[in-house]
Amino acid sequence: MLGLLGGTGPEGKGLGLRFALAGERVMIGSRQRHRAKAAAEELGCGAIGGLNSEVAAKSDPVFVTTPYQGQAETLEPLSDILSDKIVVVTVAPLKFDPSTVSAIHIDAGSAAEEVQQILPNAKVVAAFQTISAIELLNPHVRIESDVVVCSDHLDAKKSIMTLAEKIDSIRAVDAGSLVNAHYVEQITALLLNINREYKTHSSIKITGI
Repeated sequence: MLGLLGGTGPEGKGLGLRFALAGERVMIGSRQRHRAKAAAEELGCGAIGGLNSEVAAKSDPVFVTTPYQGQAETLEPLSDILSDKIVVVTVAPLKFDPSTVSAIHIDAGSAAEEVQQILPNAKVVAAFQTISAIELLNPHVRIESDVVVCSDHLDAKKSIMTLAEKIDSIRAVDAGSLVNAHYVEQITALLLNINREYKTHSSIKITGI
């Protein structure tokens, strides 16, 4: 079972839809059971909904798709449940102003590194920060993009790279250790600023590999 903590927003539902269409069993989580069930019903494809604690207990890997502001509050009570599990952080801490989008400074270095501190016994992987949630939610759109994957846990990283490539036209790129998630999160801010200028949904492709 693949779980999505805080999965009722666009990112969670978009990833849930794409993975369900790729044949994965998907569970959507929320602090409110009725919201999780409504999101799962909206997705269809056999997705189910439940509380975040139920998702954490029943799923592996578990995706963190909450806004950054709710990340610590969501994960701290789940530390024991998520021990030894793969936890994929899709979060990019961002500040939205009328004229620009900017990355928020994180004392730990990145949202993903902060999660590794909160969940010291989990296998934290950073991925999917640069993929448009709007495009994920439209199954008719082929997402011609790379997913940059960072982790200090090699087997977990390989597993998520394989999972990412189950989404049609996605390529996974190994970006090394978790410390590099800092750069990917900042690229997300850059892409959103490009989107504002060109009224589009931009993504990244790495050449030369």
